[in-house]
Amino acid sequence: MLALSEIAPTFVDMAHRIVWCTVSTVDGDNRPRSRVLHPFWEWDGTGLTGWIATMRTGPKKAHLDHSAFTACNYWAQNHDTCLAECRASWVQDPAVKERVWRLFADAPEPLGYDPGGIGVPGWDGPSSPAFSVLRLDPWRVRVLTGEQLAGGKKAAVWRE
Repeated sequence: MLALSEIAPTFVDMAHRIVWCTVSTVDGDNRPRSRVLHPFWEWDGTGLTGWIATMRTGPKKAHLDHSAFTACNYWAQNHDTCLAECRASWVQDPAVKERVWRLFADAPEPLGYDPGGIGVPGWDGPSSPAFSVLRLDPWRVRVLTGEQLAGGKKAAVWRE
């Protein structure tokens, strides 16, 4: 088992290159559900945190109210894959919402985008009531390149 410092930088590089991931939750009957989302990951040298700019509504909210755990799975055509299994929590603090909005707005494409330009009604800035932030705190991270897979090597794994 690796230390987080040995896997997090590679995970962030791969996730930010792939950009979109399948995020799975479970509903009130413990059935899995998935959606495609766009997390932004930060590695500060000791901790790995993901941020999703989203709305706190619908099935996603109900699922996270039932179970605050998610799986964020990335895949690229060259078979590079990475996965973060996380505790998810809603953050409504205005300073955090502003910071996360800026993370996406200031990052280069394709990771970065204008959050206000996606056409969500009432979502025109970080203080908009419709804008929410979902924080992801991984408890398990897995990285496997297509090259490693083809060579029969095992994935790199960290677990809290």
